[in-house]
Amino acid sequence: MTDLSLFSTEQIAALLAALPDPAFILTRSGRYAAIFGGTDSRYYHDGSGLVGKSIGDVLNADKAAWFGQQIAAALTADRLHVVEYALHRNDIKGMEDGEGPDETIWFEGRVQALGYPVQGEDAVLWVASNITASKKLETLLRTQSETDSLTSLANRRKLMAALTEHYDLYARYKTPTSVLIFDIDNFKNINDVYGHLAGDKAIIATAEVCRDELRITDFPARLGGDEFVILMPHTSCEHALPIAERLRQRIADHLRALGTLGDGATISGGLSEMEPDDRSYEDVLKRADDALYRAKHDGRNRIVHHC
Repeated sequence: MTDLSLFSTEQIAALLAALPDPAFILTRSGRYAAIFGGTDSRYYHDGSGLVGKSIGDVLNADKAAWFGQQIAAALTADRLHVVEYALHRNDIKGMEDGEGPDETIWFEGRVQALGYPVQGEDAVLWVASNITASKKLETLLRTQSETDSLTSLANRRKLMAALTEHYDLYARYKTPTSVLIFDIDNFKNINDVYGHLAGDKAIIATAEVCRDELRITDFPARLGGDEFVILMPHTSCEHALPIAERLRQRIADHLRALGTLGDGATISGGLSEMEPDDRSYEDVLKRADDALYRAKHDGRNRIVHHC
């Protein structure tokens, strides 16, 4: 540990003032007792005007309450308390339209209880580090890992997570949930006759119709190849069927309008609903897949339901 006696009071004050990240001394009641550092002007503004104010003077009630909870947690803990949090200009009192950044700013707070009172109260040292860049990268990587690169729909990984989540909700609350699985009829022939670029265009066009025609609560995903799955929460099979039929018609119209796939580009689909005896989402997906097989066997360009 550094021997502080080697430094004068002035030198220690200069060291604290030179800290790149801001360090706040906050009392249990949420009062800013002192602020040090924050010299990295790329990320921080001068916060000296906060000294003497309380968090409630600066932030809206919900955000101020959250800070108060973190201060209390750090004072109770016998170790460093680390939290991540976001601040937006809407969180700050008195911020006029156009003031402050438009984007949300993310911070990591490292909060340590002090072993002595400050202004008659227990207090913590709160060091705030701007982590917005790393949060943006994290969000980008997560999005890329969950998004199909060709269609920008959810990919298989994201779909399985959504199916698991909604199966758990169904198992608990018996909320009606339907699943449609469909693919493009004669897709291999499209690739063979018109080329793989035409096949990609057909897949992209199908995804565009899904985004345009489905409800905001529906969850479209590309399962792989020319196969798609639509998860329809809070929807019985009876109510999902007209949605599936409308989607079938719109996709056929859209594919036909491309003018590069010949006549009769259509889809076939299988529709099913989560049932009380299901042990996992795989059961409803299997029923929908079986119904899709029957749709192909019965002549294509149709939705077969297992309701």
